[in-house]
Amino acid sequence: MGGSTARFDEFDTVDWITDAARERERQHERRYEVGRTLLLRRAYDAVESWVVVLIVGVLIGVNTAMISIVTEWLSDAKLGVCSQGWWLNEKFCCWMHDESAPACPAWVTWDHYLGVDAAFVRWAAFVATGTAFATTCALLVRELAPLAAGSGLPEIKAILGGFVIRGFMGAWTLVMKSVGLALAVASGLSIGKEGPAVHMGCCVGNVVSRNFARYRRSAARQREIVSASAAAGVAVAFGAPIGGVLFSMEDLSSRFPRKTMWRSFFCALIATVSLQAMDPFWTGKLVMFQASYDRDWHFFELLFFAIIGVFGGVYGGLCIKLNLRVTAFRKKHLSTRAVEEVAVLAAATTAVTYLNTYTREDMGELLSYLLQECHDNTKGWNGICVPANAWRVAWGLAAATLIRAAGTVLAYGCKVPCGIFVPSMAIGASFGRLVGTLAEIMQRSHPDWRLFSQCAPDTPCITPATYAFLGAAAAMCGVTKVTVAVVVIMYELTGALNFLVPTVIVVMIARTIGDAIVEGGISEQLILLNGIPFLEEANDSEHHGDDGQELLDMPVATLMRGCDENMLVLYTAGMVLNDLWEFLRLSPKIHGYPVLDNEQDMRLVGYVLYMDIIAELRIEGLMHGDGVVIHTISFDPSHNRSTYNFKNFGHIVDTSPVTVRPRTSAETTVEIFRKLGPRAILVTSEEDGRLEGMLTRKDVLRHIRNQPDH
Repeated sequence: MGGSTARFDEFDTVDWITDAARERERQHERRYEVGRTLLLRRAYDAVESWVVVLIVGVLIGVNTAMISIVTEWLSDAKLGVCSQGWWLNEKFCCWMHDESAPACPAWVTWDHYLGVDAAFVRWAAFVATGTAFATTCALLVRELAPLAAGSGLPEIKAILGGFVIRGFMGAWTLVMKSVGLALAVASGLSIGKEGPAVHMGCCVGNVVSRNFARYRRSAARQREIVSASAAAGVAVAFGAPIGGVLFSMEDLSSRFPRKTMWRSFFCALIATVSLQAMDPFWTGKLVMFQASYDRDWHFFELLFFAIIGVFGGVYGGLCIKLNLRVTAFRKKHLSTRAVEEVAVLAAATTAVTYLNTYTREDMGELLSYLLQECHDNTKGWNGICVPANAWRVAWGLAAATLIRAAGTVLAYGCKVPCGIFVPSMAIGASFGRLVGTLAEIMQRSHPDWRLFSQCAPDTPCITPATYAFLGAAAAMCGVTKVTVAVVVIMYELTGALNFLVPTVIVVMIARTIGDAIVEGGISEQLILLNGIPFLEEANDSEHHGDDGQELLDMPVATLMRGCDENMLVLYTAGMVLNDLWEFLRLSPKIHGYPVLDNEQDMRLVGYVLYMDIIAELRIEGLMHGDGVVIHTISFDPSHNRSTYNFKNFGHIVDTSPVTVRPRTSAETTVEIFRKLGPRAILVTSEEDGRLEGMLTRKDVLRHIRNQPDH
């Protein structure tokens, strides 16, 4: 499996074993508390986690609602302004307007605002405002918060897998991602806000939990909150709390115990309730494109459903492949011209999308129109339900599918906050509605065909809106390779239990076709391309390098860093304090050191962490400038004697680090990293315990991705 390792040094590795040991030590110390202190401590511990999750859920819901309100206003600002108040979007400006009337007099398009009546002026205003929004967003991201660019999902997967990138989930990143996302989505670029909603949710969870000592000092507990926040982010993006939990479990989290699942569900529930209370669309719906269906499907429609599933897989596979090429080109040639690239993309996208009725609309609104079932005596949006308009609708949807697909391939990954969920759903819905419209034309033109024998006479037989619904599910599955969560999310969006079987069918077809084109979803592929460290769950393909050699047949000695490769070690006899400070100063990025008995025998005694040494020096008053003269610092755990000029730090040495033998298979070592999560594994000889080398998670990933360590 090829892939870059360019960004490995940006990430620190979490040692889950050490983190768990320290948490157990803290729990053990609390056992000695007695009386009222013990009861209060237990009561506080019992409710603290739920209080944190409650606060996180509320803030995620409120933040999502505010972004939705601002985004809708900015999107409408590309088309015109309300004469009754510039702060009103088109829906609120025309709240009392009769929909049967031709136009809303309170809403003024930009050409009329300028005193002319020209389509070119409306087009120019649409392009200019969209480009201005996108350029402003790119400037804010470049100058103030570079980590706010992109969807954030690949990095979140890496963080939940045991890596840390500083500032990625900070308060400033949250603020700039929220502001930038509203501008980017409203600009008209073929991007969505649902992917970044996960990143923003994780930012909220991190910022809130860092104010509680229990989470600030425990990476494992922090991971619980981030997993719950990710679930809440998906939940508010789609109005699907159960789907959010399943998405976090299926696609994001490397570890998802039952306790995390309960807290994730509670967080997702609170977030969706908060969003419902805010009601940003004034429709009572959690998201703009919720829908419901009264009609059932017929068995012959499975043929058309299969076509939609195939499209979802083909779209997903080709979208991933083409977007990876665009991203590679962007990294190589446009890395210093990110703002100019975004401006050109926005100008080109808005200039083209304005010309098509279906792409001119915001993608959330478009989905709400395409997923809406046609009823008797209704024209639907833009006459989409009128039989006489069927061919015009079909051609418009075909063009919209191609335009949005091209725009999504080019825009996803540019240096603004951007997601791919809703663009993919809009593309799939457009194609699905196209298939449904063509099927409806066929059935109305040839009702006597044997294929349509199940259709009752003089009653609607085919419902194109349900085809749009299935197309949205197929396209989202094709690009993300998520199956169960997508089915549940689509069910929560519509409540269409009778369409559960068709949804499963199209999702499975899309996943199968997509895997045949490219393995892994777009997040996994971007992890490889962008050099993000992430140790994926075991599968048949990742255990083979390009040379075909399996990890199962390789000894760990072929992967490890040997002692002769400038490995930094400490000895039990220790060293003079000044030499120790110089030793630590020369290795600021090293997290820990093997402790050996002596330089001749090189037998492993234990492992000591850099931060533990610094903390112990601080406790002993041996920091620079303290004026204390100490001759020697020892790391011998076999005794604990200290004198005025001799200090033994043996008590901070871990005498039972994770070790393997040189002939242990690399596959076994990889499983140890996956299941136990140590930062490093030490390799010792079978005869006398002599240290032979050391292996880290990043070393394993470098080999799996077939990249040398430069």
